[in-house]
Amino acid sequence: MTIETDDGAPRRAVYFIPSGYTGKDKVPVVFDLHGSHSNPESQLNRSSWDKVAEKNGFIAVALQGSLPGNASGTYAWNVPYVTTQEGGRDEIGYIHAAIDTVKEQFCVDPSRIYASGYSGGGRMLSAFLCSGQDVFSAAGFVHSLRAGRPVQSDGKWEPDKTNCSPAKPISIIAFAGVKDHANPYGGGGKAYWQYSFKTAVQRWTELDGCTGNGDSKRADGVIFSLYGTCKNGARIAAYTFENGGHEWPKPAPATEAVLAAAKDSAASVTKVAAVAPSKPSFETNIDPASRMWEFFGKADSTDVIATASPAKGGATPKSGTAVASDCQMQAELQGTSCSSNQPIDMRRSGQGAKGAL
Repeated sequence: MTIETDDGAPRRAVYFIPSGYTGKDKVPVVFDLHGSHSNPESQLNRSSWDKVAEKNGFIAVALQGSLPGNASGTYAWNVPYVTTQEGGRDEIGYIHAAIDTVKEQFCVDPSRIYASGYSGGGRMLSAFLCSGQDVFSAAGFVHSLRAGRPVQSDGKWEPDKTNCSPAKPISIIAFAGVKDHANPYGGGGKAYWQYSFKTAVQRWTELDGCTGNGDSKRADGVIFSLYGTCKNGARIAAYTFENGGHEWPKPAPATEAVLAAAKDSAASVTKVAAVAPSKPSFETNIDPASRMWEFFGKADSTDVIATASPAKGGATPKSGTAVASDCQMQAELQGTSCSSNQPIDMRRSGQGAKGAL
């Protein structure tokens, strides 16, 4: 997809349309921002947002940073006040242009537009929200949550309170690994990082006007915290992996007990269940994209950790050519459907790059 920007130089994005899309019913959109030294295709391969989109019937759009990466075909983000470099372009303007383009070309529900960022992409998404942009209904971060550029006060690093002024309280879900050396969990690292993940979460609880202490729970090496009472119905959820590094977390293989329960008779299932340890109060086998989608869809309810519904009809993601329909801008102002008449050819490459930060 080509994104026309105000500076006159077209930009690029990659999008995925679920097989059930008709162009008539308004669907949600998730924008996915890649890490440094990566690209949109690689990010979709990493995050699996396309698979989650197929399963749940929404559009996934992977955006592309303007700075050249370390390898050919890779990119990084020109984050305001953080990693601005010569030759970098207006990323905030590009994100807005991408949203406008998607609204023009597809039947989109403007009240359900979300964003996800990994590493450098999450730093970019943090800066976007901090700059006062009011376009996303909720946002997710993997190894990347920031709350303003780092400043040092009395020998301690903290977010610059003058550098983060979100338009409104927004629901946020964030993931971090204690053993992350690229964006260190405890702070430090490169100049753009410095303060800890906990400090970033705490600052967002202040920005969102949250009450409580996060009600943290721990199970199987994962710590889950939820600030469920914030202004305007916003909530903040955080997952910390005690043995996690900088890689995008992947769900662990099923345990032998679960496999046995799935294959054996009802009697065997009962036997396995009887010896199984008590179930944690939250899901510890986490796929961030799936967990983000659940959180986005239930941002105004009490259940952010429910299991995703199974795919209907056994549909599988498509990575080849499909047909999507155009949605007129004026149609999105009311109702849940769009008038559509202009087909769009949808293609997505499976190529990607490794080593994103």
